Amino acid sequence: MVRLLSAAVTHVGLVRTNNEDAYLAMPKVGLFALSDGMGGAAAGEIASRYFIETVQAVFTNDIPGSAGETYARVEKIFGDSNKRILEHAAQNPDDWGMGCTGDILVFYDDRYVVGHVGDSRVYLLRHGGLLQLTSDHSLVQLQVDKGLLTPQGARTHPQKNIILRAIGTDSLVFPDILKGEALDHDIFLLCSDGLTDMVEDSEIQRILSWDGSRQQKADSLIGATLDAGGRDNVTVVLCEVGMSSQQNPALGIAQQMTSS
Repeated sequence: MVRLLSAAVTHVGLVRTNNEDAYLAMPKVGLFALSDGMGGAAAGEIASRYFIETVQAVFTNDIPGSAGETYARVEKIFGDSNKRILEHAAQNPDDWGMGCTGDILVFYDDRYVVGHVGDSRVYLLRHGGLLQLTSDHSLVQLQVDKGLLTPQGARTHPQKNIILRAIGTDSLVFPDILKGEALDHDIFLLCSDGLTDMVEDSEIQRILSWDGSRQQKADSLIGATLDAGGRDNVTVVLCEVGMSSQQNPALGIAQQMTSS
């Protein structure tokens, strides 16, 4: 079994007045999630909260013990939260167009499953190397994939915030789901684009690799974002893997969005 330790920080940034990010960190049950809301007024905050609440609801009692069951629950989270956001928008016309990104990281035995929609990201630091596990569902990423734009150009492109897949914006949502083996000392990072729009991957890798505590690393990622201008809300959730022969307890503590 894996033993998981985590740290998480969210910050409103230096420009926005409200925080539309939300997150969940439950290391004792191996469950982590992050969402970045979008929409006018408080609609983005509502959408991201709905996603996190759905994650909690689907994994209320336990963590599944097989890949198939885990996949099914992850798909259910995206489907249920998509439906809930659409229903809210239908009943509240002023919130029409609301939606959110969604990333889930769940562990069972010594394996992990990631579910992903939007342009928030999940990274893995392994043996000192940083790997981006998810691919942005964005217009600029599509152009990068086609060779029409460089990754460096994508970071400053005027259309970099146009996402092609989100939760709550269409009748159906299609998450990317991937799996892998968790190794001792792996560090997973879930983050909103408030981090990646401001901080280069090389700097993220440097911060995650230095000999500090998980909380110090999370705080440093936020600090680097603010030093670069902090134009958006920014949230980071860190999860470090250690191997344990004991099973995880059935209950954990949920941490949801707090603004700084």
